[in-house]
Parts: sequence; C-alpha cells; structure tokens
Amino acid sequence: MKLIKLKTVMDCTGLARSTVYKFIAEGRFPKPVKLGARMVAWVESEIQEWIKEKIEQRQHVQAS
Repeated sequence: MKLIKLKTVMDCTGLARSTVYKFIAEGRFPKPVKLGARMVAWVESEIQEWIKEKIEQRQHVQAS
C-alpha cells in the first residue's frame, strides 16, 4: 500500500487543491489519512479507483 501527497493527487486527477477538498467535504472523493499535525496523504489505490469510476461513468453516459 502506498500513500501519496496532495501534489501527486492533483497531478493524477487534474483537480485543483480547492476542488479536492470540496469533493471530500461533499463525500465525492476519498478522504486523506492524517500523518501528523499538518500532514495528510491519500491511499494511492483509492485515488486510482476513483479515477476508474469516473471513466466508467463516462462510458455509461456515452452509451446512452
């Protein structure tokens, strides 16, 4: 299991920092793991799964 920092999450998803945190607040994005007082990271596999879900949603929309 690998943890990734916000910059990597942003690079992988194309989302801005504010959008990542907005989606977390809305329950639409994986929550980070708290590593310290001011440090968080995300589970890489959870981010990859979120991206896969978005691709699948796109394919279902195109098929309709």
